[in-house]
Amino acid sequence: MNDSPLIRLHPNDNVLVAKRPIALGETIAGFGVRARAQIPAGHKIAARAIAAGERVLKYDTLIGVASRALDAGDYVHSHNLALVEAYRDPGFCQDVRPVDYVPEAERAGFMGFVRPGGGVGTRNFIGILSSVNCSATVIKRIAAHFTPERLAAFPNVDGVAAFAQTSGCGMSSPSEHFDVLRRTLAGYARHPNLAGVLIVGLGCERNQVDALVDSQGLEQGRLLRTLVMQEVGGTRQTIEAGIRAVEDMLPEANAAVRTRVGAQHLKIGLECGGSDGFSGITANPALGAAMDLLVRHGGTAILSETPEIHGVEYMLTRRAATPEVGQKLLDRLAWWARYAAGQNAQFNGVVGHGNQAGGLANIFEKSLGSAMKGGTTPLQAVYEYAEPIDKAGFVFMDSPGYDPVAVTGQIASGAQLICFTTGRGSMFGSKPAPTIKLASNTPMFRRLEEDMDINCGVVLDGELSVPELGERIFQQILRHASGERTRSEALGLGDHEFVPWHLGIVS
Repeated sequence: MNDSPLIRLHPNDNVLVAKRPIALGETIAGFGVRARAQIPAGHKIAARAIAAGERVLKYDTLIGVASRALDAGDYVHSHNLALVEAYRDPGFCQDVRPVDYVPEAERAGFMGFVRPGGGVGTRNFIGILSSVNCSATVIKRIAAHFTPERLAAFPNVDGVAAFAQTSGCGMSSPSEHFDVLRRTLAGYARHPNLAGVLIVGLGCERNQVDALVDSQGLEQGRLLRTLVMQEVGGTRQTIEAGIRAVEDMLPEANAAVRTRVGAQHLKIGLECGGSDGFSGITANPALGAAMDLLVRHGGTAILSETPEIHGVEYMLTRRAATPEVGQKLLDRLAWWARYAAGQNAQFNGVVGHGNQAGGLANIFEKSLGSAMKGGTTPLQAVYEYAEPIDKAGFVFMDSPGYDPVAVTGQIASGAQLICFTTGRGSMFGSKPAPTIKLASNTPMFRRLEEDMDINCGVVLDGELSVPELGERIFQQILRHASGERTRSEALGLGDHEFVPWHLGIVS
C-alpha cells in the first residue's frame, strides 16, 4: 500500500476507500479529489462525478447505484447508495483453474490426535450433549464438576465441555428443523476433537436419545454413552451418573497423544463478524491466500454464511468444479430468498449497525469482502447445514450469517479450527474447535489485542503483502492445530457458543 490516504481497489472503480479519516475540504494529491464531507476510515468517497442511477463499482463489482447525482469528493454510503438487483451470469466453471498441489511427501504437517476411525483432532475434549433443553442444566452441572484441579491428573485432556441447546421438543417432527438439530448433535458426537461423548436426555422429548443415536448411525460404547433422566432417577442422580461416566472416560482420553500428520487432515471453518470497510482489503483476502495454501497441501476450507455471498455468488459459481455444484449453490440462495421474504434481514440488503459504522453500506458490499475468505481455488462441493464434509479442497456449507449458528454448523460438519476475521472486533470463541481471530486493521488490533490473534492491518500499513500475510496465517494455523492456544481459548470462551440453527430465525 502507498502512503496516500485513499485506496483505489480497481482501475474501473468510481469510489475510493479512506485509509484514515478524511477532513472536510481536504485535497488528496494523486487523485485530484477534494473531500466534500468528513469521510471516516474504511468508508468510500466518489472518485469522480457519478450520475443518478449510475452503477457504483468497488473492486470492479456492482455494490449499488447512486440514488442521486454525486460530485467527485462526495461521501458515498447508505444515504446515497441504493441496492438494486441485477442479472448476474453464473458462468458455471468459467474461472476454474487447476490446483498446483504440493507433493504429498513435501506437505506441511501438524501434531494432531489420530482417532480410531481415521479422523484427526486438534484438541482432546470430552463433550456432553443434551438431546433437549430439559437436560441442559444437568449437562452443565456435570461439566462444572471437572474443575482444572480435578483434571490436573489428566494433562492430555483439554477439558470437559457441555453443549447445551434450547430445542429438542415442542417442535414439529419430522421437519427440516428436526433434521438439522439431529445432524448437528451427531456432528459433534463424532467430532475428532472429542475423545469421548456423553448424551443426556430427559425421556419424554420428541428428540429421543435412542432414536437420535440410531438415526444418525452413532455407536454406543466406552467413549459414547447416554443417560435418560427419567430412567436414572432425576436431576441429582443423573448428575452423579454423568460424573461417573466422564470419570470412566478420562483415563482413555488422557492416553491419546499427538503425532505428526499431514495438513490434508485439516478442515478450517471460515467466518467473519463485525466486518468493516477494511475486511475485504486485508483480513479476508489474506485468509483466502492462506486457504489457497491449505488446499494446495490437501486440506479443506469451509466457507459459509449464505446471505453474505448474496450479490457476488457468481464469483463462486464461476469457480464451481462442475455445473451441478454451481447450481446447488444457486438452489440454496433461492431457498434463502423464500426463507427471508418480507423480513428485515441481511439477505434483503440490511447489514448490521457495526457493519455500517465500519463503512459497509449494504449486503452486496459486505458479500464482496466475505467471499474473499475462500481464496481462489475451485469450489468442490456445496453442503447443507451441519452435513458431514467428505470432499477436500474449497467447499461451501449453507448457514445463516449469525456467527454462533454458522460456526456451530461448520464444527458439526467437521471443522477442527475456525478462522474468524473481524473489523469492529468480535469477542467470539468456540469449543471443541478453537477460534483464531484476525483483525482487519491495526488500531482495532491494538485496542483489543487480548482478543485478537493476528493483525491483518499490516497490509494496510504497508508492512506485508497479502500473499506474505497469507503464508504467515497458514503457519500460525498449523501451530494452533498442534496445540498452541488461541486468545479466545486463553480467555475461556466457547462454553455458550453452541447454537444450532433454529429454522425460522433469519439473519
